[in-house]
Amino acid sequence: MRPRLAVRRLTMTNFRNYGSARVTVDERPVLLTGANGAGKTNLLEALSFLAPGRGLRGASLAEVARRGGPPGTWSVAATLNGAGGPVEVGTGIASAGDEPARRRAVRIDGTDAASQADLAHYATINWLTPEMDRLFDSGASGRRRFLDRLVGGFDRDHAARVGRYERAMRERNRILKGSGPRGDAAWLGALETAMAETGVAVAAARRSLVGRLGAYCREAMGGFPAAALAVEGAVEEMLGEMPALAAEEGVRERLATLRSADAEAGRATFGVHRSDLACTHIARDSPASLCSTGEQKALLIRIVLAGAALHADDSGSAPILLLDEVGAHLDRDRRAALFDAVLALDSQAWITGTEPEAFAALGDRAQRFAVADGALAPVA
Repeated sequence: MRPRLAVRRLTMTNFRNYGSARVTVDERPVLLTGANGAGKTNLLEALSFLAPGRGLRGASLAEVARRGGPPGTWSVAATLNGAGGPVEVGTGIASAGDEPARRRAVRIDGTDAASQADLAHYATINWLTPEMDRLFDSGASGRRRFLDRLVGGFDRDHAARVGRYERAMRERNRILKGSGPRGDAAWLGALETAMAETGVAVAAARRSLVGRLGAYCREAMGGFPAAALAVEGAVEEMLGEMPALAAEEGVRERLATLRSADAEAGRATFGVHRSDLACTHIARDSPASLCSTGEQKALLIRIVLAGAALHADDSGSAPILLLDEVGAHLDRDRRAALFDAVLALDSQAWITGTEPEAFAALGDRAQRFAVADGALAPVA
């Protein structure tokens, strides 16, 4: 059996309300209880920075630095157990004088990584937060980020491809708005070629995962409803109708014809940055957006559990799950079903809540910490 993916040690320095804190854990689920504002979500956010991206809050680099600490400086370090054995991972920023840092540094076993995308090779992390409870009736951008995070757990290069696509798109937008070199058709063509190649690869990865994930979601699980999934977007539709190379050419041609319209709109009006994840509650035959808040959360949990199960089947180890105030909008039976599912997946889930009694059913199958004012204490 492959080693379980787990954090064994976490160190935070000048991160949110933590001046300096360290916690050592085993591979069981971790329960964090304490009053609102104690720092439970901040700790989960620190863990989320062990994966590519801007963390579970989508914060800027400066936002997570501790107030009253060194301006614009913070770090998160961890010892991870994984398929390749223990690895030391660190990330953070350190401003040079008055200049704010523009990117976060990443170190793997003491060596500087080329980019934060390298983190995907060592840890797969997914999360649920209270802000995601209405994911299905908010804007499509949140659902895309959620989907891309799931895809990144299976395709380690996905985050890097999304990043390359977005950089090419921003540069094209800049030129079309007149703030870049004017009239450089060759450079615009090169950017559109990059958007076509990376965009089709991004769309193909999304389609592949949604197809596989959908097969897992079509059955209810422990009180969490069956769901039908689809990824919707013009590029994804093209891939359903033609080979990838033909789709790349079609995307490139479409972008070229849209230059004037995009210049007037001030943004790219076509591409994988406009795709969406659709979810249907099968038993109710209803789009998730029309379901109640509780039903939407149950559907979201079903997708996350399905993704974790698929990852475990593929790699032999479930991802690390960060479940912030996950008991909200769940009745007692669904809460118990969620805990049972996490234990069955053999996942190291980090779970927060204000009331320790809500986790009584877990007994010694989980390890517990009390969080107060940016400090942690083990609970027997």
